[in-house]
Amino acid sequence: MTYCVAMRLADGVVFASDSRTNAGVDHISTFRKLHVLNQPGERTLVLQSAGNLATTQSIINLLRNRAREAEKPNLMNVPSLFEAANLIGETVREVIFRDSQAQQAGSSTDFSCSILLGGQIAGEEPRLFHIYPEGNFIEATRDTPYFQIGESKYGKPIIDRVLTYDTPLEQALSCALISIDSTLRSNLSVGLPLDAMIYRKDSLAADEQYRITEQNPYFAQIRKAWAEGLLNTFLQLPPLDLTPNP
Repeated sequence: MTYCVAMRLADGVVFASDSRTNAGVDHISTFRKLHVLNQPGERTLVLQSAGNLATTQSIINLLRNRAREAEKPNLMNVPSLFEAANLIGETVREVIFRDSQAQQAGSSTDFSCSILLGGQIAGEEPRLFHIYPEGNFIEATRDTPYFQIGESKYGKPIIDRVLTYDTPLEQALSCALISIDSTLRSNLSVGLPLDAMIYRKDSLAADEQYRITEQNPYFAQIRKAWAEGLLNTFLQLPPLDLTPNP
């Protein structure tokens, strides 16, 4: 399992992903789920992936390889993020169809995956898309400025209470990290290290990327402060004052 979140805000886009893909008593696998394609001054595209690891790796590799074929539409030459999302959707369908057709009779393997695409191409505003296993997609809006994929339920309430379209990027990343920390505490299938990135509107750069481990002092500080703050708030709630049903 995994957990990825991306936030399309007034000043840019924030991304955060865990790196655990399999968890068990004696086996834990770690793979990067945040992928950056950058042509400085022209475009910055960020992809986050969740789902079948073989499917997502195949999709990312195909997209990277095809980006070298200048004569065909690819992520590095399409003129808009919408067309980039459409191209990724086509690749998702292609890989899932290929692998599902090749599976042995009676196999119940789930080849599905979900992908978040965010960033900016010169000439348009930053954008964020959620691409589904079927290849179709939706775009983030001012009213719905973030998407999650993977194990999203534990971190969603925090984002819903804190995040708005006008939230500063640094605060949004803190919110994303707390959201992931809450998921870490509740689900073994999500784990460190984390990959995060802040993309600032019109920068067309990928300079602010972060790898966050258990030893990261800021992450340790905010997860401790959040846990203590929740406990203190709970202890300050008014005493129970309910009237029993007759």
